[in-house]
Amino acid sequence: MDLRNNTQSLKRKLDWTEEDEVEEVTTKPRRLDLPTDISNRIHLLKSSFSSSCSDRSSANCALFVLSEFAKDEDIVDVIVNCGAVPVLVEILETAGDCDADSYKYDMEKDCAFILGLLAVKPEYQRLIVDAGALSYLVELLKRPKSPVISQALFSGLLRRAADAITSLAHENTNIKTLVRLDGGIPPLVELLEFNDTKVQRAAAGALRTLAFQNAENKNQIIECNALPTLVLMLGSADASIHYEAVGVIGNLVHSSPEIKREVLLAGALQPVICLLSSCCLESRREAALLIGQFATTDSDCKIHIAQRGAINPLIEMLKSSDLQLREMSTFALGRLAQDSHNQAGIAYNGGIEPLLDLLDTKNGSVQHNAAFALYGLADNEDNVAVIIKAGGFQKLHDGHFNAQPTQECVTKTLKRLEEKMQGRVLKHMLYLMRTGEKDLQIRVALALAHLCSPDDRKTIFIDNNGLELLLNLLQSTNPKQKGDASAALHTMAMKDMCSSIVDPAPTSPTPQVYLGEQYVNNPKLSDVTFIVEGKSFYAHRVCLLSSSDTFRAMFDGGYREKEAKNIEIPNIKWDVFELMMRYIYTGAVDIDLDLAPDLLKAADQYLLDGLKSLCEYAISEDISVENVSQMYVMSDTFNATSLRYACILFVLEQFDNLSTKPWYRRFLHCIVPDIHKFFSTLLTHPHLANLCRRADP
Repeated sequence: MDLRNNTQSLKRKLDWTEEDEVEEVTTKPRRLDLPTDISNRIHLLKSSFSSSCSDRSSANCALFVLSEFAKDEDIVDVIVNCGAVPVLVEILETAGDCDADSYKYDMEKDCAFILGLLAVKPEYQRLIVDAGALSYLVELLKRPKSPVISQALFSGLLRRAADAITSLAHENTNIKTLVRLDGGIPPLVELLEFNDTKVQRAAAGALRTLAFQNAENKNQIIECNALPTLVLMLGSADASIHYEAVGVIGNLVHSSPEIKREVLLAGALQPVICLLSSCCLESRREAALLIGQFATTDSDCKIHIAQRGAINPLIEMLKSSDLQLREMSTFALGRLAQDSHNQAGIAYNGGIEPLLDLLDTKNGSVQHNAAFALYGLADNEDNVAVIIKAGGFQKLHDGHFNAQPTQECVTKTLKRLEEKMQGRVLKHMLYLMRTGEKDLQIRVALALAHLCSPDDRKTIFIDNNGLELLLNLLQSTNPKQKGDASAALHTMAMKDMCSSIVDPAPTSPTPQVYLGEQYVNNPKLSDVTFIVEGKSFYAHRVCLLSSSDTFRAMFDGGYREKEAKNIEIPNIKWDVFELMMRYIYTGAVDIDLDLAPDLLKAADQYLLDGLKSLCEYAISEDISVENVSQMYVMSDTFNATSLRYACILFVLEQFDNLSTKPWYRRFLHCIVPDIHKFFSTLLTHPHLANLCRRADP
């Protein structure tokens, strides 16, 4: 996530400028002769130095052409393969031994420039260093100005040397260390105060690279007293100066708590906060990232950052079209939001809505940073209402978060909102649900269905009309609203319920007499015979009398079956009747799914509540998208309340799969009254939750 190691910021391919005092070459070699031409230029440079104007002109021309070609990365390989590196290093060595004049300085400057361009390719960094270039580049940084050369030429030499070191050390830990060992850091720190801003910028760029992920280099930069100058550079009117300065400081404090404290003591905080409003996009990015790093120091620092005006510009950055700016600002706000003193301030200044919007971004870092910031903000009770009013619950609940850490963060945020949903927070939510505009009422009702405690459901959804809001939404013509309502109602129904919507083994309110398996259809001691499909089934009145009101009425009432020995049983298949009797005799039975509907009918007819529940349980396990409407009709036909509730919960849970069916809309309209009755019963009589238990999908 750290932008400070970005190639664009650390490897600068600088354009040739007028101050470089190199005569423009109007005729360039044809690309077809490129290797030959480059070899010829390099061969010319191998010649001994001469004071003649023609030799100097030829050498200058050769270096200029090589520098122009080196700006093209596609030609860099050709230049290196033609042997340019040792020749350029040799010129640095030879020029340094000669008497100082502008020609020699020009040669050194041009060689440093070309070497820096060649080092843009990481594979050539070590080659250049092994050729001995680094020590000569460091010596150039230390060289005092000669009175015989112009200030512009001297400045150009220093700048090219610093830039070359930047490119050589980029993402190369060993070369960063070699620069320090060769004594390159002290002169770079001194050049931060050079009277040419371009040299200052180049020196800062080199220090920025050297400080990145290199603890020893960081410590030496601090020991060389670079901080006071860097802090002053933060306030420069030159954007290129404060951009490099904030980059150096950012790399110094990265993963270095002690240096971070030194930087803060040096007075860097306020200038960095000011850079959040800079016209320089790069400086704003770096400043936001640095604020995020400062905010990890301690709680006091988080408070100071907010007090000194960082929150507003950071929130404005959230709305930027620049992806990296959004990433850095969410990073900073995420850390600031972990402090209780800042949470209300971020919300008050309008930070919640743009953070919620960023949950929809495709960029994983921005999404995670935004989620982390919202996690912190959700810890403040006053922010809960703001989050929900802004549609935050739906964003968090329905969002697509690919990274596992982001998913975990969102889960924790939802849990935090759930924990806050009590006391004055809940009262606030109820007030909004009663008095807010319709859209707000709906958002609150949806959120409360997921977040409220089971103990508060009656207050919310019965006493404050939340159930009506959800049921109305369930009948909306908007598929998204219907889906949200279905999910909310399903979640609410499942809270604090046990493993199944139907209890497969309810306790019978009537004492049972179970004669046991051995007496099923056994003529021994039988005192009544049933005729089913023309076959005799032997039974015992004592067992039947205790099993159901229907049999008690049959044998104790004024019906003709009371004294009959053979009783005709119409409309029941033998297999079904046998299963029913087996249940009566044993209290248990294995239900074949194919026979379950007929057995349910028989259990309903003979008022065998236990068997009826077993049948409902078996049938509910087989509910599917294709048969739920038929199952619902069956539950209505046989007054199978548990099966009806299982169908209702299935419909609510499977909205996505059911909503595409052509019959769904009409079917849903028909069952809404039963859905209302189900939830009214459940919410009004909490003790019934144990009788209406959820079925795992």
